[in-house]
Parts: sequence; C-alpha cells; structure tokens
Amino acid sequence: MDENFRKLNIHFDIDALTEAYEYAVDTIGFSSGLVNCISLTHPADSDADQRGVFWTKNENYEEVQVERFVNELAYKVFEPLLMETYFKNVYDVLKKHFKVGRVRILKMDSRTSLSYHRDPENRLHIPIVTNPGALMIVNNECMHMPADGSVYFMKTIDYHTALNGGDKPRIHLVATILDENLEDELYAVYGGD
Repeated sequence: MDENFRKLNIHFDIDALTEAYEYAVDTIGFSSGLVNCISLTHPADSDADQRGVFWTKNENYEEVQVERFVNELAYKVFEPLLMETYFKNVYDVLKKHFKVGRVRILKMDSRTSLSYHRDPENRLHIPIVTNPGALMIVNNECMHMPADGSVYFMKTIDYHTALNGGDKPRIHLVATILDENLEDELYAVYGGD
C-alpha cells in the first residue's frame, strides 16, 4: 500500500459490526435518492446532508464543483436510535484518534460505480459487507478491502472512484476525517501495512 490507502492498527469485531448494521437497516433503513446511506451522525439543528460537495472533471477535462459544502464540524450528534449498538463504540474509538465529521453507512449496489471525483476531506473506510469485485481506485491505484474489521485511511482529497463488480451489495462505514497534518499523525501513531 502507498499513500493512497493505509490499513490502520485499529480493528473492530466484524460480527458486532454486522449485527449493528442489520439492526440499523431494520430500525432506520437506507435513505432513498442518489446515496444509499444511513447517517450515524447529524448536526444538532438540522437533518444530515448525505452528499456534500465534491469536484469532478467535465468533457473538456475542466474541474467543476458538484453539490454544496457541508459543515462537517456540525456532525456531533450520534443517531439516538443507534446509541446502544456497536456503532456507538466504533464512533467513540474513532473520535479518540481523529477529528471526525459525518459518519455514515454507505451501500453500493452490485454492478455499479461512483463518478471519478475528489472530496474536500479524506475518509476512513470500515468494510462491513463486501465481495471480491468491490474495488476502490485512488490516483490509478486499485485496492480491495476485505470485511474483516480493519480500518483503512483513504486519500479521497485526490481523484478516486469505487466500483462494485460483484453480485451482492457492498456496505462500508465511512467517516470523514478533519485532522490537520493527518499524514504525519497516521504514520507516527498507526504505521500500517
């Protein structure tokens, strides 16, 4: 792995993650619309924004902004309906190590892909359900992340995409990270593979 992906020395119980995921689907369900999402965090005074700003390139290879900015710092309220699940434990552990913004469960249906884009912040990914055809590509580097409780740093401030070429949905817990000098902190504290 290089700077685009980094497996961190943080590990969660995959069975507990799966159980929490199933409870969240039964209790809240995925949002409808462009993003299959269950928001684990919300702003105190408004609903969760499931998309947020990103940049892509048009047919002339010019960068264009899509959507609007989201105040990631406002996402401090953990979803009350999931307070007693393992997701709260995961959230608390991530908050000890990182300054986090939105934390969501994202579902990618089979045989689909995302646009090639870049985000304003980097992300942590924790695969919960996956298959061999579920891949992430950052700066032309491709990686499959198994659903084994591992946490992965992804350099999503650079151009990237995700695809699910498998027959089953791919489910990841995704956390926006807002730390300054994150690269130095990740290397010093977590090392990784």
